[in-house]
Amino acid sequence: MGANVKVINENEIHSQQRSAFFEKLKEHAELIGALLSGVLILIGWVIQRDGSDMLSVALFITAFLIGGYAKAKEGIEETISEKKLNVELLMIFAAIGSAMIGYWVEGAILIFIFALSGALETFTMNKSQRELSALMSIQPEEALLLENGKERMISVSELQVGDVILVKPGERIPTDSVLLTGHTSIDQSAITGESMPVEKKVDDHVFAGTVNGNGSITLNVTKLSTETLFQKILDLVQSAQSEKSPSQQFIEKFEGTYVKGVLVTVAVMMVLPHFALGWSWSETIYRAMVLMVVASPCALVASIMPATLSAISNGARNGLLFKGGVHLERLSKTKVVAFDKTGTLTKGEPVVTDVLIADRVNESEFFGNILSIEKQSNHPLAKAIVQDIEKKHPDLTAKMISVNEKSGFGVIARLNGEEWTLGKADLIGRDLTESFQENIGNTLAQQGKTIVYVKDEQGIVGLLALKDVVREDTIKAIQELKAAGIRTVMLTGDSETTATAIAIESGIDDYVAECLPEDKVKQIQALEKKYGSVTMIGDGINDAPALATANVGIAMGEGTDVALETADIVLMKNELTKLTKAVELSRKMNKIVKQNIIFSMIVICLLICSNFLQIVDLPLGVIGHEGSTILVILNGLRLLKA
Repeated sequence: MGANVKVINENEIHSQQRSAFFEKLKEHAELIGALLSGVLILIGWVIQRDGSDMLSVALFITAFLIGGYAKAKEGIEETISEKKLNVELLMIFAAIGSAMIGYWVEGAILIFIFALSGALETFTMNKSQRELSALMSIQPEEALLLENGKERMISVSELQVGDVILVKPGERIPTDSVLLTGHTSIDQSAITGESMPVEKKVDDHVFAGTVNGNGSITLNVTKLSTETLFQKILDLVQSAQSEKSPSQQFIEKFEGTYVKGVLVTVAVMMVLPHFALGWSWSETIYRAMVLMVVASPCALVASIMPATLSAISNGARNGLLFKGGVHLERLSKTKVVAFDKTGTLTKGEPVVTDVLIADRVNESEFFGNILSIEKQSNHPLAKAIVQDIEKKHPDLTAKMISVNEKSGFGVIARLNGEEWTLGKADLIGRDLTESFQENIGNTLAQQGKTIVYVKDEQGIVGLLALKDVVREDTIKAIQELKAAGIRTVMLTGDSETTATAIAIESGIDDYVAECLPEDKVKQIQALEKKYGSVTMIGDGINDAPALATANVGIAMGEGTDVALETADIVLMKNELTKLTKAVELSRKMNKIVKQNIIFSMIVICLLICSNFLQIVDLPLGVIGHEGSTILVILNGLRLLKA
């Protein structure tokens, strides 16, 4: 019986693996088809040179069908649905026209180039949609409902306003609620971006998707799952991605006009010269087919894609992941860079920055006792303190003691028969802390640092100040952006005091504190209206809507999956100094693309005019057309070494 179960399980696993493989294959079908088409063209060209015309033609026809199927289907469906012609159809017509007059290789190459560019575009679009599934994985699916003194697990979607739910330590909050009973710390970094857990007491609001800390709490549901702040993040990301950029709208308008112009001109060329200029019908048809070939936008397509791929490859070598050429284009227009604070400008974790010890206490005893006490706690501040002491005082060893943790305030413990207390001013005693702070002039608090006081039975013996410190390369990155004429702004969910301190330390131009995700979106929109193109840099779930709303969204490489999927560009090594490299690369790419477009348009115009004047024949037309394509590709490849 056990063997049968094992076989069934293995079959299920193999079935799932096959299903996943075919799903992956389906996702990349267009790219695979384009590459296969290219291989067939190469084989056909080699065979043709050996004199096997029939076999080479068969290979070219196969390449036509495999490479052109997806774009032809897309072009036909789009034409039917939108009732307008498009470049897809023109490329297919041009390739067929080339084949009709005996130039199979040229026609097949047109199909291959266009199919490859379309496949890469589709792949990028599919990849950019995955952030919604990444977001959904954070939303709890079930909640523990308290009803008539009994616990019942239900779907989050079934929760109603006024329901009472229980959330245990380490669990995510199912929906926006108000704290009924209990006292805890909540990790709100996913929603607000705050680097430190926030203490919550009765009547405080908590958000869906945030993580409960060290206490069991009961909550009163205030919003349905479809109306939470978390759901708003989902909606904002989806809405921002559905909007088309001005560049995309212009391209779509130009595409329709270009196709109509070429097809109308070809139709006229198939008739008018015979009657108006006395050309023979064979010459008239011949010239119309040449026009179809030389007017195809092959060089125009090659003007952008090789340059874009070269720039993307260059960026990858330098720790920059670009998700598409359109983002490179937009980056060069950046007027303002908006930074998230936690995990972007700063390291995203508390670090001990200052230690003050009273003269009456031995330093070794001070650090040894703190190490023994904080070693027993899982609080982020305690972990940071322990890590700092173990690094700076490796000779000290923590003692196994029992501690009384006051949730949200600190800890109390007995060491060598004496009571030691570590925590906030409220736990230590306001009169003691205020007296002690007079000696340091409140300097640490004004710098946005969190202060942990240490007291024994005689009074305060010292304090430790912790702060989410600025990254080593932040100041340099800000200076480089300013030198490039780009304004810098910080958008953070932290308090005004903390934001002010970080803004001064990093040299940022401006900042906005206490920003929720929807506030960041509004700030991005306001900056765009005031200055122009805005680039947003962040690393958390709370940054996703702003990343999607900005003209260009950039994520830190060590950020959340949602930020990485939502962003247009990823700083893979978390190096902020790569920002100026990205802007420079973007500007160079746009310059080369413009050169290529102007050159290819000039060549197309010259070839069209020469064809009409009967100066150029099909072989020269193909040489001019394909030669211009090769030249713009080589010009684009210069970006590999930019």
